[in-house]
Amino acid sequence: MSCRLIINADDFGLTSGINRAIEQLHRAGVLTSTTLMATGPAFDEAVAIARANPSLGVGCHVVLTDGVPVSLPETIPTLLGPDGRTFRPSLIDFVQALLRGKVREEEIEREALAQIQKLQRAGIDVTHVDTHKHTHLFPAVARPLLRVLEHTSIPAIRNPFEPEFTQRLAHAGFKRRLQLSLLNRLSPAFERHNQLRHAHILTTDGTLGVSATGNVNPATLSQLLANLPGSGIFELVCHPGYNDADLDRINTRLRTHREIEMQALMSAIPSRLAQPNPPGLINYGNLGALPQIEKHL
Repeated sequence: MSCRLIINADDFGLTSGINRAIEQLHRAGVLTSTTLMATGPAFDEAVAIARANPSLGVGCHVVLTDGVPVSLPETIPTLLGPDGRTFRPSLIDFVQALLRGKVREEEIEREALAQIQKLQRAGIDVTHVDTHKHTHLFPAVARPLLRVLEHTSIPAIRNPFEPEFTQRLAHAGFKRRLQLSLLNRLSPAFERHNQLRHAHILTTDGTLGVSATGNVNPATLSQLLANLPGSGIFELVCHPGYNDADLDRINTRLRTHREIEMQALMSAIPSRLAQPNPPGLINYGNLGALPQIEKHL
């Protein structure tokens, strides 16, 4: 099987400028998938864009930190920060509480289900899920999330771990590479989940661009694409958008770089597709059909 690539933009629904960038990139043929934030300020606009672009795969970007829940606060107390209304404001706070056993899995399950169902009620055929800041790296998040996917018949989840070949590339600083090297020790536990081992829930062979977050420029992206193996299924995660007044009101470390990522996608993807043995571009909704597609090639 030739290499397949899902190009997914996170943060759909966060701002109008991000929504507009995602639609433009999809229509340009350089973005195949996105994940929608259930409580994003520009949620309704994102839903309208999704409906107008049926070839764009749309998943749910499950938020458990640095955001607002869909569930009533009193039903998910262990997920909330000091104000008792919103999630913990930082990833470190969330992970510390998770590792100390202060976060209840049934509350993760309840909130993830609420976010997914909000998308489904809006008419979105949810292709997959991932998590804001990749919190499902941790088994205590992946377990309840996979149970929700079985309950909702959603067929796929992001593999939040980078494949080995990207870890050798010099697109991230030493500290970032060390952090991800330590986190990648959780990869075998992720792969051992029954839903993934028995292919009840589908995933990829890994995700590109995690270590390069905030550094996905044309050179970095070209390097990642040039090193893709000849076979396998991978996701490229990106965060395109316009750095505008709406983004100024959002708590995000990715600001000016969102426009750089747009430029990178618009230049590096067509260039790679024009070269010999280009990857086939798909979205998560295509994963289940790939064996049948390959039979007829």
